[in-house]
Amino acid sequence: MRTVHNGGAVDEGESPAHAAAREVMEELGIATVADRSLAVDWVSADGFGARPSLRFPGEIVHVFDGGTWDETRITEIRLPDHEITGIEFVEPARLRDRLSPSDARRALSALRARINATGTVLLENGLPIAPTVVDRLAVLHTVRAELHHPWREGPSPHERAVTQVQGWLFAPDGRVLVLLEPETGTACLPGGVPEPQDQGDPASTLCREAVRHAAAPLGTPLSLGHLTDPRTRHTHLRYAARFTDTGTPPADPDTGRSHTRILATPEQATQLFDGGEQTTAQLAAVHRGRRRLGLPMAAPQPVAELPGPTG
Repeated sequence: MRTVHNGGAVDEGESPAHAAAREVMEELGIATVADRSLAVDWVSADGFGARPSLRFPGEIVHVFDGGTWDETRITEIRLPDHEITGIEFVEPARLRDRLSPSDARRALSALRARINATGTVLLENGLPIAPTVVDRLAVLHTVRAELHHPWREGPSPHERAVTQVQGWLFAPDGRVLVLLEPETGTACLPGGVPEPQDQGDPASTLCREAVRHAAAPLGTPLSLGHLTDPRTRHTHLRYAARFTDTGTPPADPDTGRSHTRILATPEQATQLFDGGEQTTAQLAAVHRGRRRLGLPMAAPQPVAELPGPTG
């Protein structure tokens, strides 16, 4: 997920949705329909730069979902001869470097609502009035780890060193377990680094690390594929596995803090990582693994926190 932010004011007698579509056409030359609302933000009287006579009762800002644009759509962008001098797609955490503080807060809250599938979220000065776990931990506030290495299905070639093993760990309803770092909101799949006691078996690495970091005992893992860094030739393995219960969240041995555990659909989970072009291929492999495990496809729903032991 990399974002571009644009918009403008509503003309007299114009609806917010029509204004959003008009501004996209005027600023980017792209015809679109603003038919999915992400957020409605009430900005207090002191929160924007209008003169005092216009500050009551504040400002209402609508945020719409412009969709995901592929390379073909991006090449169709035509900038006007005035006002707009360039565009840039940026990592969500970089919005704070490009926008005013209030606009950045609003955009990040809207992006979290997009991931969380909660429908239109109500904001006050850019912050949700009913924050979810992804808001509370400020997901997307920190730059996500970039992992754009090519995706290959099947086992890793023996001559390549395995430096990481991670799993798409499925609950019975088809959602997957994701860990959020409590200080930064950074997301990761359960897993870790192979150690001598694993005796060269990546599945053993995954099972050990899933208990160590997520208190989630696993069934037999299924190999999905691997990512290989072309510079170092190091390989990151990906597995699918099923879990049916979790224990008390353990403290990370390295930091002394516990990860926050959430359940998300696989599609929601991919938005928490910066996987690049390989994301589509890996997601397809994840769903093939889900079907092999005999699990249903998770229905769209908000992200849910797992605070304690579950069954």
